[in-house]
Amino acid sequence: MPQTTKTNPQGYLYFPGCSLKATGAAYEESMLELFRRLDVPVEELDDWNCCGATSYMAVDEDSAFLLSARNLSLAHKAPGKRDLLAPCAACYLVLRKTQEYAKKYPSIKKEVSDSLNAVNLPGMNSVKVRHPLEMLYNDVGLDGIKTKVKRRWRGGQVACYYGCQAVRPFDEVDRPLNPMRMDQLLNAAGIPTVNYSLKTKCCGGSLTGTIHDVGVRLNYILLKEAVRKGAQAIVTICPLCQFNLDTYQKEITKATGEHFDLPIFFFTQTLGWALGGEIDKLGLKRCISGRRQVKDWMMSHEEVESYV
Repeated sequence: MPQTTKTNPQGYLYFPGCSLKATGAAYEESMLELFRRLDVPVEELDDWNCCGATSYMAVDEDSAFLLSARNLSLAHKAPGKRDLLAPCAACYLVLRKTQEYAKKYPSIKKEVSDSLNAVNLPGMNSVKVRHPLEMLYNDVGLDGIKTKVKRRWRGGQVACYYGCQAVRPFDEVDRPLNPMRMDQLLNAAGIPTVNYSLKTKCCGGSLTGTIHDVGVRLNYILLKEAVRKGAQAIVTICPLCQFNLDTYQKEITKATGEHFDLPIFFFTQTLGWALGGEIDKLGLKRCISGRRQVKDWMMSHEEVESYV
């Protein structure tokens, strides 16, 4: 179990991806505020482009590899030898797949190398791609979190939810079966968690926009089980999962007759709050569901007055 801070003094690069600049803006805001509270230097990768996740799934796998390879090459080219943090589960997965497939398959390696050479970009495999959850667990450590706690949690128990991409097929973020690092980090900050058996079950992803009924049904299953286990909120590491679970609760309540109004937090929001982060900088006012709980648990009277 990690006990001491081992963060790189040069800090880390991070790849926000498309989601953290749009519907997942609260993820980026809270991550940066959390790192500031932990004195962890972080710098956004310059001139990044889409990771290719959508292309990988729906258009062309080779195009996705080339999009990711450019980002990895830019990270390799950046000053200082710094790991690349990828907060979005889809971004993390495609960046890691690009590295692994280029190592394993000569044809992919050649196509990637030729494309990078054509625009005078260096290789990419020296870059270590990491998820912020794993970095916090291994580099900052549980004790590093405990020593920075400034606030006592006023809310209820939460369910830790990973989604289906961050722990499969790679097990570097956490173990694929019953991952526990998020629970341990939140517990270190004084936030109680429940034994949530659906931690890695799919939320439906983009199905909510394509085969809507199926996507919403998968969200319903996750919400219902969280409530059954006594959770009063869900905490996740995936921007698409957060969006789905946060957005469709009213629709699910209307369709099923079962009332759902749970806050869906990014893990960086809850940790950042416990470490004294500023409410406006944690993106907490962006919550759609569970707004009453957010006010009751996490805001002072003055902050509630400005909560719109």
